[in-house]
Amino acid sequence: MNSELFLSDLEAKPQALANLAGALRAEDPFEPLPRDIDKVLFLGMGSSRYAAGVAALRLRAAGVNAHAEYASAAASYPAAPGTLVIPISATGSSRETLDATARYAGGPAYLAALTNRLGSPLTEAADLVVDMRAGEERGGVSCRTFQHTLVLLLALESRLTGRDRDLPALVEKAARATADLLDRRDEWLPLTMELLDGPHGVYTIAPPERLSSAEQSALMLREGPRRPADACESGDWSHVDVYLTKTLDYRALLFPGSRYDAQAMDWVRRRDSMVITVGGEVKDATAAIRYAHDDDPEVALLTETLVAELVAAYWWSEQ
Repeated sequence: MNSELFLSDLEAKPQALANLAGALRAEDPFEPLPRDIDKVLFLGMGSSRYAAGVAALRLRAAGVNAHAEYASAAASYPAAPGTLVIPISATGSSRETLDATARYAGGPAYLAALTNRLGSPLTEAADLVVDMRAGEERGGVSCRTFQHTLVLLLALESRLTGRDRDLPALVEKAARATADLLDRRDEWLPLTMELLDGPHGVYTIAPPERLSSAEQSALMLREGPRRPADACESGDWSHVDVYLTKTLDYRALLFPGSRYDAQAMDWVRRRDSMVITVGGEVKDATAAIRYAHDDDPEVALLTETLVAELVAAYWWSEQ
């Protein structure tokens, strides 16, 4: 792992997204899927599972039976006809994901592996291999692969639900939003680093539809600079994390959009805690980081983790 190369990986995001948009215009990577799918099971760990959790929620909301499982679980859905199993691993070599995938190898479930490394062990038993097209992450941290996983799971959603949308256009908007945050980092990053630099770590908060943003952001702060960081869902925050505001120097990144943001911010105001919002204005927040197209929830889903990733990269390089 290397902090300078991690920063370079982040700076390459806009071009990588533009390339992915072009690939999606050329073909639908999930076109070969069978048409008789009645159940979807995602398998993954870490960033892969974060992205899968959001994808499963979106599919359920569209009427598709979908579940995101820890690949480390001893058992999940049994192999059966009509079940689509999607193991996700950027390296294609995550031990837990390989072990879970082995339970479904050889049918009758259909295996569609999502990876950034063609020819990796994950691809060996797959009926279909979908390339993340994120390029080599030389910094050793999953950042572009996380972003591309989300994009490709949106492509899967379109395939399974028949939703008519211009996904390449959405990806191009996310590329512009990502470039905007990178280009203007001198305007927002120094203050953000200063405000989040407290003695008790950083907390991240997001609605269920974008919970992966909070989870990935916290992971980036743990993985790079090795800072304490944890994620929480916006509504659940008032039941499980509110207590920390009474005893800690509580500092958080809030990804707004939940109907329960105001409920959380009421406690933040009473406890004089510090919250920075990403992509929107929320009453009583200490600061707000805005970027191009941040009023589009799907652009936000694909873009907003870059804030914590850049904080992590610069904190890491300072060590």
